[in-house]
Amino acid sequence: MVPTRMDEQQGYGAPATHQVTNQPPPLAPYDACDDPALLEGLRREGAGWAEEDLRRLGRLSGSVQAQEWAEQANRHEPVLRTHDRYGHRIDEVDFHPSWHHLMRTAVAEGLAAAPWADDRPGAHVARTAGGLVWGHTDAGHGCPTSMTYAAVPALRRQPDLATVYEPLLTSRVYEPGLRVPAEKRGLLAGMGMTEKQGGSDVRTNTTTATPTAEPGVYTLRGHKWFTSAPMCDVFLVLAQAPGGLSCFLVPRVLPDGTRNTFRIQRLKDKLGNRSNASCEPEFDATVAWLVGPEGKGVKTIIEMVNCTRLDCVMMSAALMRKTLVEAGHHARHRSAFGARLIDQPLMRNVLADLALESEAATTLTLRLAGAADRAVRGDAGEAAFRRIATAVGKYWVTKRGPAFTAEALECLGGNGYVEESGMPRHYREAPLLSIWEGSGNVNALDVLRALHREPQVVEALFAELALARGADARLDAAVARLRGGLAEGSEAGARRLVELMALVLQASLLVRYAPAAVADAFCATRLGGDWGHAFGTLPDAADRGAVLDRALPGGH
Repeated sequence: MVPTRMDEQQGYGAPATHQVTNQPPPLAPYDACDDPALLEGLRREGAGWAEEDLRRLGRLSGSVQAQEWAEQANRHEPVLRTHDRYGHRIDEVDFHPSWHHLMRTAVAEGLAAAPWADDRPGAHVARTAGGLVWGHTDAGHGCPTSMTYAAVPALRRQPDLATVYEPLLTSRVYEPGLRVPAEKRGLLAGMGMTEKQGGSDVRTNTTTATPTAEPGVYTLRGHKWFTSAPMCDVFLVLAQAPGGLSCFLVPRVLPDGTRNTFRIQRLKDKLGNRSNASCEPEFDATVAWLVGPEGKGVKTIIEMVNCTRLDCVMMSAALMRKTLVEAGHHARHRSAFGARLIDQPLMRNVLADLALESEAATTLTLRLAGAADRAVRGDAGEAAFRRIATAVGKYWVTKRGPAFTAEALECLGGNGYVEESGMPRHYREAPLLSIWEGSGNVNALDVLRALHREPQVVEALFAELALARGADARLDAAVARLRGGLAEGSEAGARRLVELMALVLQASLLVRYAPAAVADAFCATRLGGDWGHAFGTLPDAADRGAVLDRALPGGH
């Protein structure tokens, strides 16, 4: 029988045109906790007791279901409803059910403010490690959990308010919907700090706070420029009181059940972070409670800043790890020019270089979390180290995120450039973490200010670096350069100085804790100058096989 043209089109007597070959299988399900650097850091920083729960969360994070939640929450973005069907102003934001699944899990797993109610040493480390693992899903819902975590220390400046709200903020119950806060089983907190005329320069805020006849109660009037996340129950807001810039607690619903004035003008149309709603609210006779003394708004929120900056580092490290895992998975299953990508020397160089960056980011994140945990328990030395190292880490790790995710995306080639891969979502997310809680310049200048005004932070930093003295000549030389740079540090050179601080800090941690192959390759490239200007330029002497065996899931 001679096939007809229709037969040929249907595949009779001709090879199929849509046979799928040389494509990797789906990554999920996988274990997002399968990371030696993460687990070793968890134990080292005093939270080994949380390992079983972290491993369980890792399996859930990498499950088909959780990965689908992340995709759906970003595909179906939040929608603003300013009025109900009858014309009443409601200012509510609707979310896809997948967002609520992600939030419910995060809160139940203690990734919001739960550590403040946990007396166990390492509680804050366990939360950070959980964020590194659960961050393999969706980054957007990490915003309200982070702000809720950071709100507690600021609220403690006003004990009467903390007594009411802290037990609800530290709850592991996620209860969405706007109702009287005291009648709910769990609360979320947002923040309204910046305004369109000032951005990070919050001292230029023009929102006014007028005292009422009731002590501690004010009314606010003004417009905030970037407030996340409007579906939260309460907000910390900066406004100009008679005594100067002050911090206030603003509930969406007042104790009598009426809606507080919180008019959402619009939701921000953002580059990334699409699952999360960020807005511009308008205050007009909005009821607020003073937090801390009048005129001390910046001092009141400073502990909050330390918390959210740590979360920026953590989220960047999570994005690095997630995209590295995706790139490694693709390279293991994709062949080109007669060999698997993972076996080709240049691809191995790229992946190994990314693995070094990822491990350095994860290790530093957990060290910062350990410092935070010990600082809140009264360790003055760790508090001084945290002060300088968190700002340094915030500057550097978040700066590395966009370049890292772009390189990881490129490992997938055209497959990585399409939305279905998930890599474009991670790439769009990465720049936010360098902007949120102070852009690169703001953090670099903050480091410079701390160096000049707080000598104890310099002592704490060099005490930490001294723990690795003599282990690597390149590291010792870099620490000496850093000492010299501190004496002549200028504002224009702040970025260069902070970059060196970050690299010697990461190197000192890897020299002490990572395998020799990882520490040697990091010091040779980041400190010794044996490196190019892009990822994938490790020297031939680097033990790429040992680095990759440690870094890629299943390889160790």
